Amino acid sequence: MTLQRLGFDPWFTTRVREMDGSVPARVCAVDRGSYRVRNESGEAEAELCGRISYLTDRAADLPCVGDWVSAQYYDNGRAAFIHEVLPRRTFLRRRAAGEDTREQMIAANVDTAFIIQACHFDFNPNRLERYLVMAADGGVEPIVLLTKTDLLDPEGLERLRALVSTVTKARVMEISSVTGAGYDGLRAAMEPGKTHCLLGSSGVGKTTIVNRLLGLEAFATRAVSGSGEGVHTTTRRRLILLDSGAMLIDTPGMRELGVLGGGGDVDAGFGKLAELAAACRFADCTHRHEPGCAVRAAMERGELPEERLANYMKLKKESDHAAMSALDRRRKDKAFGRLVRSVQKRAKA
Repeated sequence: MTLQRLGFDPWFTTRVREMDGSVPARVCAVDRGSYRVRNESGEAEAELCGRISYLTDRAADLPCVGDWVSAQYYDNGRAAFIHEVLPRRTFLRRRAAGEDTREQMIAANVDTAFIIQACHFDFNPNRLERYLVMAADGGVEPIVLLTKTDLLDPEGLERLRALVSTVTKARVMEISSVTGAGYDGLRAAMEPGKTHCLLGSSGVGKTTIVNRLLGLEAFATRAVSGSGEGVHTTTRRRLILLDSGAMLIDTPGMRELGVLGGGGDVDAGFGKLAELAAACRFADCTHRHEPGCAVRAAMERGELPEERLANYMKLKKESDHAAMSALDRRRKDKAFGRLVRSVQKRAKA
């Protein structure tokens, strides 16, 4: 095992500062504030050192699965302290659940995100678009993975393919964990030394996919519910090394998927719609009543479902709100910092 095998390529090498007594390690599991890290020697339990634990203001700056960190090992390499999170090349994040506009990190340093949608019950174009925006926000390549294809007849599967094509131009793959169809292509898409992440709602079959790729029942799964839908199983994020040399991050299902990316990331998540918008007569077209609107024209021709535009405008609004909220927080933090420094100066005087 080498750091390069774990994904520590030249991009990271050139961004690592000198470490006093620490070495690079990769976070392979996060569960309620406890960590496991891995380097050339294997896995170890890890905890945050006091500096990073008490001086980090944002939860998003704490280690997440896939992060590279500087770790100081002890107890003959069986445990470690995490001193610093190294720069992230890519990331997957969402707005924290509830009304909060703060960000929650899902995974870091991911090359490809497999956005999983079950063919029969789970497929939801609006949710798919949110995942696509999430991938664009963090610079991660998306691949749409349709699971449980055995539940559709050929005509139903063809209709689903046509629907997906109206949502995204991203690569689309199809698999069935019952028949095994599509798994050879999935394995071929997972490159050695690269990190791939499974994203999707609870019950779409993520853990079953992991077990099938590993070739053993490494992680528990549960039978589908009476309606035929899957059941939530995964409770923590973890990075798994496959025999092929590829790495796979499994994540719990996400019920809420608030976006944080900027307007450009929303456009990237709506590739086909964004192309149409670029052809509008006016650069600031709202796609409502303006003349020369290419988006409205496509809708009138039946080439673009009206709900695609509605979801696009909704995510644009969410993105703008999150950006403004983040700006307000930075202004408040700066103002508070100035106040603290002012009080300290007066105390010294």
